[in-house]
Amino acid sequence: MKAVPADVPADTAPDRPDGAPVPRTRTGAARLGRSALALLVLLCGVTLVLGFANKNRCTGPEFDQWGRSQPDFADRKYAEACYSDIQFLWIGRDVDRHVFPYVDGGINSSGELSGGTVEYPVLTGLLIWLGAMFVHTDAGFLLASALLMAPFGLLTAWLLGRLSRWRALLWALSPPLVLYAFHNWELPVVLCATAAVYVVHRGWGRRGVERPLLHRAYAAALLLGLGFAFKLYPAIFVLPLMLYVLTGGRGGAELAAGKTREVAGAVKVALIAMGTAVAVNVPFAVAGFDGWLASFVFQGQRKADITANSIWYWGLRPESDPQNEAVHHVIGIASPLLVIASFAAACVVGWVRHRREGTYPWVAVSAAMLCGFLLLHKVHSPQYTLWLVPMFVLLRVRWGWIAAYAVADLAMGIGIFLWFAEIAENEPAGVYEGFAAQAVMIGVWGRAALLVGLFTAFLNARNTFDGQDDGDSPPDGLRRPVAAAGPRPAPPTDGGAAATRS
Repeated sequence: MKAVPADVPADTAPDRPDGAPVPRTRTGAARLGRSALALLVLLCGVTLVLGFANKNRCTGPEFDQWGRSQPDFADRKYAEACYSDIQFLWIGRDVDRHVFPYVDGGINSSGELSGGTVEYPVLTGLLIWLGAMFVHTDAGFLLASALLMAPFGLLTAWLLGRLSRWRALLWALSPPLVLYAFHNWELPVVLCATAAVYVVHRGWGRRGVERPLLHRAYAAALLLGLGFAFKLYPAIFVLPLMLYVLTGGRGGAELAAGKTREVAGAVKVALIAMGTAVAVNVPFAVAGFDGWLASFVFQGQRKADITANSIWYWGLRPESDPQNEAVHHVIGIASPLLVIASFAAACVVGWVRHRREGTYPWVAVSAAMLCGFLLLHKVHSPQYTLWLVPMFVLLRVRWGWIAAYAVADLAMGIGIFLWFAEIAENEPAGVYEGFAAQAVMIGVWGRAALLVGLFTAFLNARNTFDGQDDGDSPPDGLRRPVAAAGPRPAPPTDGGAAATRS
């Protein structure tokens, strides 16, 4: 063990032959430099370009009077596996008419949205409106939406690189980013969830992670509240974050003197997250309550049908036919109850781990809860994989899990549209009658089995952003014995800091 000179900052260590300091995290893991981060973001940009090119295959070359791509868009979107919700929803939600969302909207007795209401939370609705503002075709809408969302994907790559170094390539070069970056409006919400982890474990500004835990957690709660206003899933992470704050962060080291639990701080985390979500939603609810409410009603009424890609539809066939109201009523009750049960189980296991190791593993618990949601919710859209990819970066799970999930997701992401094309063409489309249907089965049941396994794997995983993956720091709450290496260096007296490196 060698002492770092007192004039070397605490977050650096002499890691090169010339003694030049290499930036390190608080726990000792080497950070990526600016050039490496720039390369990472550049590679992510290339992947996003490929993702746009993949979806852009469905646009043009001609357009009808409504701006819909021709010829044969209805056939091409499935047969060529280039379908995107972005292009598809150009027609049918008054997006093409540039109607401001929610204010004059509603939902009819048939469950159809109108008047500018879309089936997404308000910030996504606003993003949709902005993407359509200056365009007049579905191709222009896809391009404008991609330009709006690409910065969110790039910033996610940068944050993950700052957190987990080159492991962030799992995001920057991931096949799901090619398949789904511009399939729907997921990139902003993924950024919100990733940024919440970042501010808790890296902070911001000159003080960075030296800011009090409560300040960092409150900022994360705000980000999770904003994420809820894009898509709902970041709300899942609020409870684990509360438990992390309640127990005083890493090793309980950030509890105030004399405290064993930070109850007030945990409650404030919940209030900030809820307050942020409410503050964003209230203007839309006031301006047009029926249109605002309709987006939630639409999702509540959605059935676990052939488009849902969930275990509920496939596991209960043929009883899960959309006309079987009794079965779908049961699904509507059983699905959320089981999701909540999975959340509770993850939190309890996290608490057991906290008692054993000293730190509540809030990111690992969040990842497990996300697996429970993806597995048990009545809808499992293909692009939800983008929610999971950052967890592969942030948590150290075996590469086999990641590779297997990528294969199952690829089977679903391509197979489902080829299968829809066969159905549309009245071709044989039974489970045993072709590749596409079998690919869907691999996707549905492969993902389901892997999510069960990942639920456990995540709960036992070490994170990759506190140095736990490279031997530079002990597991949460544990201290590595210090080897006898001569007298301990005297503490600095001139404002510097001492550190050690193996």
